[in-house]
Amino acid sequence: MTEEADQQYYFYVLVCSDHSFYGGFTTDVTKRVATHNTGKGAKYTKLRRPVRLLYYETFADKSAALKAEYAFKHQSRLKKERYLEAHGIASTQF
Repeated sequence: MTEEADQQYYFYVLVCSDHSFYGGFTTDVTKRVATHNTGKGAKYTKLRRPVRLLYYETFADKSAALKAEYAFKHQSRLKKERYLEAHGIASTQF
């Protein structure tokens, strides 16, 4: 197996200091959350620090992780909340 075949990809959801959600894609969740909290992760999160990891999901291929990110980002707040609740995240964590 090649290193690429062993690579895991992640779709993740952060909750920002203003209680908004941010969905993203990465190959290293811990490092990516730290990057967001230094203000270098994304323009959106830079202004809404600190951020906290709410949820992540692992994928074997990049395409699937990117599709999950896209789908999450294009939902209403209510649908995002329902998605998180369906994946075991209590609304008290938002």
